[in-house]
Amino acid sequence: MKIDPYGHKERYQKWKERSKECIKDISKSSSDLILRYVTDMEHGLNVSATSAKGSRSFIRLNTIREKMIFFATRFKEIYEIDNITKITEEEVVLFFSRMRKGEIRRLDGKAYVGVGDYVKGFKAFWHWYQKVSKKGGIEIEDITNDLDSTNPKPKWVYLDEKQVKKLCEVVKPEYRALLMFIFDSGIRSPTELVNVKVSDFFSNFKEVHIREEISKTFGRRIKLMLCSELIKEYVAENKLQQDDYVFPIKPFTVNKYLKRVAKRVFGDVPSQAGQKYSDLTLYDFRHISCCYWLPRYKSESALKYRFGWKKSEKIHYYSELLGMKDTISEEDLLIDVTKTEIEKRLTMAERDNMLLKEQVSNMQEQMQKILGVVNGVYVQVKDDC
Repeated sequence: MKIDPYGHKERYQKWKERSKECIKDISKSSSDLILRYVTDMEHGLNVSATSAKGSRSFIRLNTIREKMIFFATRFKEIYEIDNITKITEEEVVLFFSRMRKGEIRRLDGKAYVGVGDYVKGFKAFWHWYQKVSKKGGIEIEDITNDLDSTNPKPKWVYLDEKQVKKLCEVVKPEYRALLMFIFDSGIRSPTELVNVKVSDFFSNFKEVHIREEISKTFGRRIKLMLCSELIKEYVAENKLQQDDYVFPIKPFTVNKYLKRVAKRVFGDVPSQAGQKYSDLTLYDFRHISCCYWLPRYKSESALKYRFGWKKSEKIHYYSELLGMKDTISEEDLLIDVTKTEIEKRLTMAERDNMLLKEQVSNMQEQMQKILGVVNGVYVQVKDDC
């Protein structure tokens, strides 16, 4: 069984049961569209030609229905539209522009972060709407062509190796193994982390297998270079059995604790990646781990394997090249011309060496001949005497 730390499946199923007739607080026409769209995504129906095939995860389904209800509510509030498909191209472009500028705000008064994700959500819905309409013989114009779906890189908390060790020295003992394991492995937290069992460790806890069924992308077996002894001791002290989960944590509780400790140790000031130390979370440790391993891996493909990435762009996204060092050496300064000259000199030296060897060999042969003549004369003189 795969642990769902945020209860996405339960949340979705409860909402689905509660909304099977109509979604509360939005019009019937918008409700019918959203329910059909979400149901199609649950079963992998009418997905875009450029999107991955198959049913969407419960995480994704919850995100879809929340964003669609948001659109239905705000379109009604701003444009008095009862059906979300009645919005015009100009209206939808203006809507997202105002979101980016902070003119359309959240209920708590704060500006929306990651507006590009909302744009992607609307574009996905609209392309679904185009596809199902075309099946019914109706051509729908794509009003999403001019929408900007980019997001600014979010800030996060960066810790270097010394800071990680400093933090691990002051946290509770049960958190020390947890943090060092995430830092070492770069595992996704909490989704992959909470599903790791004792039986997933191999070679005396020097390797861990992140199984296919618990991974977002693909399964992988990676070496633990920093925390194997710590994990081994942690498992023994807690008397964990082979089928036990190693870190059955509650993410909210752990993150709350990390924020408090990080603030005490490093202060309430921004880290090198822009976010305050007091906002440290488990998710930041995946970024931190990437920064640690990036200059240590010789192969980009090997680094992607460790972190479960399929695209190289993820490396820069997670690291921002923090912690990198200039590794150029004097040998790198030997440009092609210099190298060619050195190679010529080495070739000449090898040739001279061969000539010298031939001369020595010839001299040895001559010495052997002379020695033979001398021995012959000696024997003849001895016989005469």
